[in-house]
Amino acid sequence: MLAEELCGCGTAFPACAFWRQVGERAFGGWSRGHARRILALRHKVDRTRRITHIAHRDLAEYTQAYKLVYEAADTPVVIDSSKHASLACCLLAGGVDLRIVHVVRDPRAVAHSWGKTVPRPEDGRPMTRWGPARTAIHWAAQNAAMELLPGRGGRVIRVRYEDLLDAPVDTFAALLGQLGLAAGPDFPFLEGHTAWLGPSHTVSGNPMRFHVGRVELRRDDSWVPGLPEGHRRLVNALTLPLRARYGYCGATA
Repeated sequence: MLAEELCGCGTAFPACAFWRQVGERAFGGWSRGHARRILALRHKVDRTRRITHIAHRDLAEYTQAYKLVYEAADTPVVIDSSKHASLACCLLAGGVDLRIVHVVRDPRAVAHSWGKTVPRPEDGRPMTRWGPARTAIHWAAQNAAMELLPGRGGRVIRVRYEDLLDAPVDTFAALLGQLGLAAGPDFPFLEGHTAWLGPSHTVSGNPMRFHVGRVELRRDDSWVPGLPEGHRRLVNALTLPLRARYGYCGATA
């Protein structure tokens, strides 16, 4: 709202018909004052360091804003692509009916990806880059936080990036079953290792949100030859033992 990022449909957030309708239903319309208030609450409440003791006097107000947005979407299932375990912990504490899909990837591949220079399709400016140490520490902290969520009442299903890309149809079918969602005989958007994407309403984040049409589902293992040996050793050291827990101890696991 405040940054007026482009929605995945290609329209600026304030002008997107979908999000305008959600805002009207949830809050009587979006306002900068309310957006600033929720952002301030996020900085106070929604923090990884608070997961061990998430209680906060403003927690109810913060989670209520999410509940209103989810309800305003007016659909039986809402897919929230947020990535931080702290938000999931807040929503669980706030009584949201939540299923958590924990997507994990080899931390060496993640470090290689965060080190790339990628222009933002909106304006050509480079997206944020992180060094290997920061990436590894973030990977370890967020995945460790995810491991705590079952103890907070969360239903967590883990999916490895590599398994998804190796067998997308089988992985999706298993995931739907684990989530307790009804699945049809097939997935109309999938043809083997090809996905057909329609317009989305994802706001901010990965440039892929603008892609419509055919996408080939294949593993990106460019980190194997591309990640410098020093960076590899650093990431290896900082991500044990979770790297072993997720099956990433081989040279190209």
